Amino acid sequence: MSYVSRSPLIEQWHAGGFLVSQPRGHRHIDRGTFTGAVKVYPGTVMGQQTVGTTAAAAALGTNTGNGTFGAITVGAAKAGAYTVEFDDATHYVVSDPTGKEVGHGTTGVAFNAGGLGFTITAGGTAFVAGDSFTVTVAAGSGKWVPCVKTATDGSQIAAGISFGLVDATLNDTPGAIVVRDCEVNTSELVWDASMDAPAQAAALAALLALKIIAR
Repeated sequence: MSYVSRSPLIEQWHAGGFLVSQPRGHRHIDRGTFTGAVKVYPGTVMGQQTVGTTAAAAALGTNTGNGTFGAITVGAAKAGAYTVEFDDATHYVVSDPTGKEVGHGTTGVAFNAGGLGFTITAGGTAFVAGDSFTVTVAAGSGKWVPCVKTATDGSQIAAGISFGLVDATLNDTPGAIVVRDCEVNTSELVWDASMDAPAQAAALAALLALKIIAR
């Protein structure tokens, strides 16, 4: 009896193969620009670069105090206008663009909370209660990259799933992204190496908020 040697059949990832159910038409899919010098496979959990890397401060109205802002660093912030309002000559409260309080600060002491870092230096004229500033964080590019736990540009939050294979290793490339109203097979999702079990659980919760249900 003779035997024929055969190469093993290796199943490849298929576009949309991770979908369990989907609505009629294409309302669950958007087009987007993929970036990051990576090849993205179908089922890759994606984040969107919604937050820029720069921010600028400006007085909100006419302040009594003439203290100044130092350099502003942007971490995992939200795009839009933060508010900094003084309670007295040296103490202030910082709120994010949604109005949520993110921290308290003191002049001359480095502030670091809510994704922002800065120091307000007191001037020759003291601040008074009600003096305030806005710190406007620039919006990001809106491009898509694999969701990475340590990112600070908004892409650390799961916002969609790549429908197909997209090769953005050399250039930004358009692709299809599942962003709403469907069920997906959890075992066929593709994760960045940084996404440990807690990060994956948080990502699935963020997708659920978009009505992407993992089975």
